[in-house]
Formats: sequence, C-alpha cells, structure tokens
Amino acid sequence: MKYFKFFAIFCAALLILFVAKGFITPSITYGSKIVVDKPITEAWNVMNDESKVSQWLEGMTKMEHISGEKGKVGQVTRYTYNQDGQESIIVETMKSIKPEEHVAMDFVMEDVMTMDYRMDLSTENGKTIIQSTSTTEGIGMFMRSMISFMEGSMQQQEDLNMGKLKEVIEGNKTVY
Repeated sequence: MKYFKFFAIFCAALLILFVAKGFITPSITYGSKIVVDKPITEAWNVMNDESKVSQWLEGMTKMEHISGEKGKVGQVTRYTYNQDGQESIIVETMKSIKPEEHVAMDFVMEDVMTMDYRMDLSTENGKTIIQSTSTTEGIGMFMRSMISFMEGSMQQQEDLNMGKLKEVIEGNKTVY
C-alpha cells in the first residue's frame, strides 16, 4: 500500500507539471532560414508552384483549394498529410501576401493546434534568402501542454522542409 501511495503521488506530480508547462509556455515560436542560389523571382515562383509543394512539404499527399481567389488574401487551402500511416488535415488561410517579399498564413489543425506562419524573402549578393517564422499553440489545455514539449521536433521538421525547399528551388528546370 505504501508503494501504491508513492506511485499515485508521483503520477499526480507529473500530471501537475505537464499541465503547468502548458500554462507557462502556451505557445512556441521557431523558424528556419535558407539561402538559395537563384534569383528571388524564380524562388518565389517555385515556392508557389502547386505542382512542386509536395516535393518540399514532408508527408503532404493532397492540396485542395477551398475558397477565395488563389494567391490572394482570404484564400483557403486544405492540406492532407500522411506520416507513418496517420492522416491529418491542416487548413490554411492566407492573411497577407506581397509577391517576392512575404507570405503570411494561419493554419488550423482541428482540435490540435493553430499556427501563425510567415515566410520572408530578400536578396543579398545575388542570392535569395528565405526565412520562416512560426508561432504554434495547442487547442485546449492538453494540446497546449503537448505542444510546449514539441518545440525541438517542430523546429527539426521546419528545418527539413526548408532544406527540401532549397533543393527544389536550386534544382528547378521550369521556366516561369
């Protein structure tokens, strides 16, 4: 009985710490930066080429235009991802866009998380710099706590996607 009581107290303490982490860290912010050896116009066009998106977004299997004018503020797109047999859907709403300069979007994964995402483009010495910034927050207390522990894995995923974007842009053969 003594061990059971100790185990119960230990589990309760872990649960309190888990929930407290979600209160202390309600959102996480991370980003990534790549430098591509292509002009900004080509980098922008490749980045926005729907036929190439699945080449740099890990696990994306389907992209559906839902509403709004493509490439304009208010556009809504649904992305389907499959990772390790697990399907998930993320809905993107375009909130700001300035060609060859930036694009900002809100993403929602129902009952899981929201994400405020932005990509900024600039040039330096004939190369294009693409920098992403993301602020992610879990929906509900449990997911808020979960997300607060996932900063490293989300950063790793963003670095992977941006690295693939660099490869796709630098390997581009399409003339826009």
